[in-house]
Amino acid sequence: MKTNLLFCLLAFYILSCSPASSKSEKAAVAAALTNPDPVPAADLARYQAAIRQFMDSNFRRGNFNGSILVAKKGQIIYEEYGGFSHYKGQKDSITSSTPFHLASVSKTITAMAVLKLWEEKKLSIDDSVSKYLIGFPLEGVTIRTLLNHRSGLPNYVHYMERLGWDKKKRITNQDVLDFIIARHTEMDIARPNRGFSYSNTNYALLALVVEKVGGLPFGEYIQKTIFDPLQMKNSYVFSIADSARSMPSYFYNGRQYAFDFLDLVYGDKNVYSTVEDLQKFERSLAEYKFLSKASLDEAYIPYSNEKPGTHNYGLGWRMLLLKNGKKIIYHNGWWHGNRSAFYRLPDEEVTIIALCNNDSKMIYSTKKLADLFGNYLQTGDKENDDENSPLPIVAQKKPAKAPPVKKKKASQSSKKRRPAPKK
Repeated sequence: MKTNLLFCLLAFYILSCSPASSKSEKAAVAAALTNPDPVPAADLARYQAAIRQFMDSNFRRGNFNGSILVAKKGQIIYEEYGGFSHYKGQKDSITSSTPFHLASVSKTITAMAVLKLWEEKKLSIDDSVSKYLIGFPLEGVTIRTLLNHRSGLPNYVHYMERLGWDKKKRITNQDVLDFIIARHTEMDIARPNRGFSYSNTNYALLALVVEKVGGLPFGEYIQKTIFDPLQMKNSYVFSIADSARSMPSYFYNGRQYAFDFLDLVYGDKNVYSTVEDLQKFERSLAEYKFLSKASLDEAYIPYSNEKPGTHNYGLGWRMLLLKNGKKIIYHNGWWHGNRSAFYRLPDEEVTIIALCNNDSKMIYSTKKLADLFGNYLQTGDKENDDENSPLPIVAQKKPAKAPPVKKKKASQSSKKRRPAPKK
């Protein structure tokens, strides 16, 4: 297992402070990302020792097949890579340039692209979705309610198969929209803005909005607007043409996930990236280089307050709001065997990013590292990604049964409808 403890960033720091030779927006943004305020040597050594101990205690005993990065004020203080992209065949080692499927962490990038269009006055987040997606039939659903999961739309991952979609045909984003237009009267759709309900459908539709307003296919728009300016050189939005180069994912027992009918939809997932590229993305937000403070303040509003609690959701970001005033802005992800964790501690300007492709829930335990930097009381994280995780459907070999007719004894039928993922 390769460990990179970055004790010296001097050359990198000097380059970051040199005058920009180009006045282009890309060069200006990229230069602004690489000017960290150095962590004092004593603190650096303490952080590295503690993180190393955490890794030894939590991952050495298991099967770490992924990457982890911890940074403070833009300075990478710990970085480690382990395992292989492919378990069989070439056995290619995971490195700093190996892109992982980000699963639902992709939503953070989709959301920031939408807010960029809003900031450029190309759309309003309070516009009706029907303004941009022709034929969309539901009143009261706005771009904002898609962003904060308050649209009331159910998850296409579940309902399209349930309503008869042929699993031999791969679903596209346009299919998700067309299915809503044609079959919405058969769906369990809630009234918009009445509560939080995490749904991948929201972000599949947002990707179509980005295409409509941005004038480019989603992948090209994200490449041009985010990846290229921020020099995220190992990031891309998956398409069928990327099948050969994309990293496969595995069940925890080593069996590989097969490509399935849900794997072409983007916006809700399907961004591939590295921990280093995500760190560049994070710095562009923390330093208000990609979006203004006003736009990001809007993103970090906790929108769902029907029930008291520490967990909430903004525009593309989950939030952990602690009673002591501390806040973690984050997103987790889970798709097939891909799991991702992206934690941001705004008070300390700390980023913790962990990615894997072997279905290891231990990735989410990296949130515990927050306590190295402040009083976050992170004894563990039982949260995987969301209560509507797609894995139980995509991992099943047999078609999912349609939900039974509601009966008085609902508890028994409910248990039958929630099978555990087959591994």
